[in-house]
Amino acid sequence: MNIFILSVGENIYSTHRLVQEAKKLKHNVRVINHAECSVKLGIGKPQIIFEGKNILDIPDIIIPRIGASVSRHGAAIVKEFEMNGVFSTARSLGILRAQNKVRTLQIMNRKNIPIPQTVFSINHKNINEQIELLGGPPVIIKLQEGTQGMGVIIAESKKSAKSIMDTFYTMNASFLLQEYIEESNGEDIRIIVVGNKIVASMKRKGAIGEFRSNIHRGGTGEIANLTEVEKNIALRATKYLSLPVAGVDIIRSKKGPLLLEVNASPGLQGIEAYTQINVAYHIIKFSEDYVREKIQKRNHRN
Repeated sequence: MNIFILSVGENIYSTHRLVQEAKKLKHNVRVINHAECSVKLGIGKPQIIFEGKNILDIPDIIIPRIGASVSRHGAAIVKEFEMNGVFSTARSLGILRAQNKVRTLQIMNRKNIPIPQTVFSINHKNINEQIELLGGPPVIIKLQEGTQGMGVIIAESKKSAKSIMDTFYTMNASFLLQEYIEESNGEDIRIIVVGNKIVASMKRKGAIGEFRSNIHRGGTGEIANLTEVEKNIALRATKYLSLPVAGVDIIRSKKGPLLLEVNASPGLQGIEAYTQINVAYHIIKFSEDYVREKIQKRNHRN
């Protein structure tokens, strides 16, 4: 099969691993920089132009690795492939939903998936009210489209919270407030869902003095043993966001597990290293099996 990995760089660990596993399974694989793709619409069939050629009809499978900086353009490229009947491991709508933390949490809350107490507003005049809605400090302040722990700040006092929020309002940055889960002790759990299965999970712990648990922020990891409730949260979350492949982050609290966010392009380096599970293989094999089954069903109908 022809597989396109939409990524801004071939040397990124996750992209490289997906290429490796696709080649091992005898697929034709190519890395396409979605930021360098153009879409042509109008008379005739739509086209996706990359390096001067129309590539729309080439792939059987696309695996989007869309970063926050070009998420809207990347999702538009994915959408064009989708409308041409190409299977994607992350649907365009799911990419945009997952990229926006507020939108994700709204959907999760609607579907009765437990989340931390959350407040968001664009009214800079009611900062005190927003903080008090969470029971006062400490509170977590998050940029709505931050990644890898960037744009996540803990405010220990009302004064520091107001200062940070004032700054974000001045910058016209979209952010949200969440309750601080003290008992989590700087730990969370990353769960990788592929298809309707959980293929890997790890507990991440922040570096000493760091409340963020992201591996990119110096955290460490270990294999996580999931409860049935945690498994259910992860599988439902990816289903509701239309993401066949995704990373789900949850935090353990006195109230039970709470969903933090869903990542449409989860990094593979940390979880493969700490769990020794070949996640890249699972992604390629799932995609191959899905498309092959789809082709068989179509041929059977004909």
